Amino acid sequence: MIAQGVPSLRINPRVLSTRDSAATLDTSLQAEIMSKCEDLSSKFIQPLNDRLRGPLDKSSSGGYRTTKLPFVFVLGNHSSGKSSFINHCIGRTIQTTGVAPTDDSFTIIAPGPKDIDQDGPALIGDPDMGFSGLRQFGPALIHHTCLKVRRDIATSTFMMVDSPGMIDSPVTRASAFDSGGGAHNRSLSDRGYDFEAVVKWFADRADVILLFFDPDKPGTTGETLSILTNSLPGLDHKLYIVLNKADKFERIHDFARAFGSLCWNLSKVIQRKDLPRIYTMCLPEADRQQQPAAQQQYAAAGGAGGDAGESSRLGSGLQDLESTRVTVLSEVFKAPKRRIDNIITRLTDSVHLLQVHATIVEDLQRDYRRAKWGQRGTTLAVVGAGAGAAGASMYLSAPLELPAAVGVLTVLLAGGVHFMTSRTLRQKEEHMLSVEGLNMRFSKCYATELAEGDEMINSVWKRIRESLKLTLGTSGLNAIPSVKANDLKQLQRILDQDIPSLRRSAAPVQFTYEGAKAASEKPTGERLRDRVHSSPNLNL
Repeated sequence: MIAQGVPSLRINPRVLSTRDSAATLDTSLQAEIMSKCEDLSSKFIQPLNDRLRGPLDKSSSGGYRTTKLPFVFVLGNHSSGKSSFINHCIGRTIQTTGVAPTDDSFTIIAPGPKDIDQDGPALIGDPDMGFSGLRQFGPALIHHTCLKVRRDIATSTFMMVDSPGMIDSPVTRASAFDSGGGAHNRSLSDRGYDFEAVVKWFADRADVILLFFDPDKPGTTGETLSILTNSLPGLDHKLYIVLNKADKFERIHDFARAFGSLCWNLSKVIQRKDLPRIYTMCLPEADRQQQPAAQQQYAAAGGAGGDAGESSRLGSGLQDLESTRVTVLSEVFKAPKRRIDNIITRLTDSVHLLQVHATIVEDLQRDYRRAKWGQRGTTLAVVGAGAGAAGASMYLSAPLELPAAVGVLTVLLAGGVHFMTSRTLRQKEEHMLSVEGLNMRFSKCYATELAEGDEMINSVWKRIRESLKLTLGTSGLNAIPSVKANDLKQLQRILDQDIPSLRRSAAPVQFTYEGAKAASEKPTGERLRDRVHSSPNLNL
């Protein structure tokens, strides 16, 4: 039986438009979307963040600015096959590979008309490449960063970033999950710069992130687990975990132990019942021997992966590994398509972080101002009472000693009251800026969202709490300019209007309800005929 008066939703092909993500998105539309995001950031979000000492990157460290080209960020343990995989992707032997650690630098590989190498100071000093924000991490990082421009490579529309292999020293392993200043100082002593912060900087701006493990070290290095905990939270949508070199296993028992070990170690830092997918793969034999023909082989196979000779020699068990490798390759080559969505996502995330920061600061400032004016009012009341008593005694023609004594007593009493109320105010401020006080403030400001079980707001608070505590504890509430009501309204307007508009512009499929509206205006009999024609097997 068909419900009366309820129109069926029909998608009109003239109304429904599909796009294969940003790859087929009109170039002018891409530029327009990126320009709008840049305007929102540079004209409002970034200045507000700098003024309120917010959780986002400061303007001096690059702020919201993105890199010149999309890029894929490759992380992993040393000797996990990162460099070999990059050579496999680009179709040329560019990165040095080996069992021992072979590279201690962040290497950006970019397409260009000719082969050029550029050192870190020149790269980071380039105002157009988008890596100037790395300057904040100091000279040790600057001198361990380089750019390799290469011609005739398969990755002609995006860059790839190779990172130093993660290695555990005994100190690092013993304190892999330290927090606070100890972890920061340890990172500086290990590499000369804050490795976790640098990884986070790259990861925030990357379009695809690959995290490599290998059978010899399946997630057992403390530095790797620390990176997952401190540098990659909130980036699951573009993070791919890869167990590489799976063809090294000679027995299924060895594979089961390595895979189980990786899952066990990941469960320590990913607090969910469901682990993310682990892409188990290997590279073709030609690439393991550094023969730069992998990308041509991949293209010639049309995405099938692997050559028949190798498959027959190593057995049919490699077919799944090769299929997974092709899947990972396809995600790598989608980096340009994901650029627009990632930019909007990053903008959305930035606004959420800044909004919670500003809301908490505004409520703290209001409460603090109220307490401060109360303190001043108490002191002024004592002074006023003393002045009134002195004036009354003079009016009553009392001896001059009495008004003088009242005046001295008033000054002493006002000083004592001011001292006591100032100490009380300092204690109140200290409590307000403690972890307990900030948590209470958050619960007060977002009581409705918490009552509704909004996990999004909870996750945002966990991400900014430590930085907010550090900022307020260092400078105090008086040092931060007042948050204006219009600032909070503008942030909410961006979330309610600007970002949805950007999402609609970048959407690969756009739906409208024009077809449904037109259908609802038809007589019931005509709607029934349309339903029957669209569903010939429908039995009435």
